[in-house]
Amino acid sequence: MKQNLAPTQAFTYLDEILVQHSINLLSLNPKKSLITSFAELENFIAAQTTDMQLISHLYSTLEVILDALLQNFPENIFWDFDFMVSSMLRQALLSDDGADFLEYFANKMVSLIELFGIKKEVRFRYIHDFMYGFVWAKWVQKEPHNRAHIEPFSLCFLDYLLIKGQELVHRISLDQVSFYKLCDTGFRNPFSFSREPEDEYRLLTYLAGKQLIPVAAWNWNAHPVWNKPFEEMRQQLSVKLNIQPQRH
Repeated sequence: MKQNLAPTQAFTYLDEILVQHSINLLSLNPKKSLITSFAELENFIAAQTTDMQLISHLYSTLEVILDALLQNFPENIFWDFDFMVSSMLRQALLSDDGADFLEYFANKMVSLIELFGIKKEVRFRYIHDFMYGFVWAKWVQKEPHNRAHIEPFSLCFLDYLLIKGQELVHRISLDQVSFYKLCDTGFRNPFSFSREPEDEYRLLTYLAGKQLIPVAAWNWNAHPVWNKPFEEMRQQLSVKLNIQPQRH
């Protein structure tokens, strides 16, 4: 936990936390292998606002989210934060009270991460489907006229995921979700193909190279895309790459 760090030190401290946890800081960006550091993201933030109090709240929000991710998704492979931070800041600046918004955002994100992570019933191995927009795109496709304008990191979408997560936990408790059975690895995988680390890496990097990721989370100015059959394309690609079926 930080100890009265100056603003110029705080974001560097987030990078140090990742190093301390021995995270391999892989990016899904086809043009580079490692993520944008939080120290670099601070420069993007400073270009948008000089409100040091808001920047301090943004830092604190990122710190609690990062801690939740490390605790609940320790096997996550790709760690891009650019667009999430950009979205957080943009929404905070548009809100009546940026500090209040960031507090709400932090609470919802931590609840979401804990709900779907390895310490509770759902036990997903990665948070890729959320951070890179696959879940959001599928949600928008169901009601595009009502949802296409809603951001992947909006409070509205986070609330939807929290409700769906609680429903999933309930169905798991009643053993009503056979396609969410625990795999041999101890994680749940609702897909028909393997999501072992080497397979997940191959699949997502191939999709990123073909610009078939709904949310380019490595891009501060990303424009999320919902109107492509991302789920079907990922399934087809798993066959093309000869990724084996998952094992229960």
